[in-house]
Amino acid sequence: MDKPRAVIIGAGDGLSASLARELARDHSLTLAARSGERMKAVAEETGADTVLLDATDEAAVKALFDALPTPPRVVIYNPSMRVRGPVADLAAEDVRRAVEVTAIGAFLAGKHAARRMLGAEPVAGCRGTILFTGASAGVKGYPQSAPFAMGKFAQRGLAESMARELHPKGIHVAWINIDGMILNPGRSEPEDRPGSMLRPQAIARTYRHLIEQDRSAWTNEVSVRPWVEGF
Repeated sequence: MDKPRAVIIGAGDGLSASLARELARDHSLTLAARSGERMKAVAEETGADTVLLDATDEAAVKALFDALPTPPRVVIYNPSMRVRGPVADLAAEDVRRAVEVTAIGAFLAGKHAARRMLGAEPVAGCRGTILFTGASAGVKGYPQSAPFAMGKFAQRGLAESMARELHPKGIHVAWINIDGMILNPGRSEPEDRPGSMLRPQAIARTYRHLIEQDRSAWTNEVSVRPWVEGF
């Protein structure tokens, strides 16, 4: 039998690469990102298809999902954009772009993923899983980070609304609060605080758990954090 299809939007060399490796064990992969270079290595490693994509362009997002040979079983939306600075000094266009990438892109991915999944045959009551990579900024706004908080709060609300609408229709939707720094390539933990950063492969296993949850106990929101992070 053909493997189910998983789509990862915002593919690169950090968390998304760990997600790709985790899912490649039993899924066919499609990776999408604005930069082909960022996803080249993980695509070669996992045998994934790749698509250049501006996640804020609805025609391009629709085309991505329409081109899939079968409805996707898993869709993960990773992109976000940070603009930092005092709120009195922020340029409206910069803020608008940050919210478009983090929130509008998530909406477009969720919309077109759901559109394809609703036509799929359910397996154990599930037609597919849509996961949004969130952040603690979607729970608490930090100083000089208003655009990121705006995008992540909107993304979190989107995920909750989609879960209430789509869970009864057999589509599992969840938002994952990545509450802390990820130990991505090029980063290192402080010597005096070992284990203080989230390991991407460990986060990927949380995504795997969400994908494999029984429909009778679906999670719609989960936080992962290292021991240094407060609640």
